[in-house]
Formats: sequence, C-alpha cells, structure tokens
Amino acid sequence: MPNVDDQLVREKLSDVQHEIWASWMRWVFHICPGHDDGSVTIPANLATRWKRQIHTGYSDLTEQEKDSDREQADKCLVALGDRNA
Repeated sequence: MPNVDDQLVREKLSDVQHEIWASWMRWVFHICPGHDDGSVTIPANLATRWKRQIHTGYSDLTEQEKDSDREQADKCLVALGDRNA
C-alpha cells in the first residue's frame, strides 16, 4: 500500500488527469457536429488525424503535436510541485 504522501500525489495527478480528459471532451463535443438524439459525429479529417496520432510514438510526432502533449505534462508538473506546499 502506498504511503500517505504517495496517496496524496496520486490523488493530485488523478485530479489533473481528469481535468485534462474533461477539457479534451469539451473540445471534442464543441467541434463535432451534434445530432437530435444526442450523438455526435467526428469529422473524417479529425478521425484520420487522431487515428494516425494513436499509432505514432511521441518521438515521431510533429513539434506542434509534441507541444500539445508538453502543455498537458506541464499541468502534471504543477501538481507535483504543489505536493510540498
């Protein structure tokens, strides 16, 4: 079982990860056309891009794509920095 400090760090990182996911989903629902039944459609160009990114290692991403991942990593680093506060 993790010690108390590890549990606190785990919860902080879990909170950050949830916010990253929620932010992503808000954006997806914003850019994807919605339908009367509540479903959404991912446009073909986005589906193609995201499928490519799924199968691409981080080191092979474009610098712009890496920057997007770095922004998310920075959120985790902030949370880790707060653990000593």
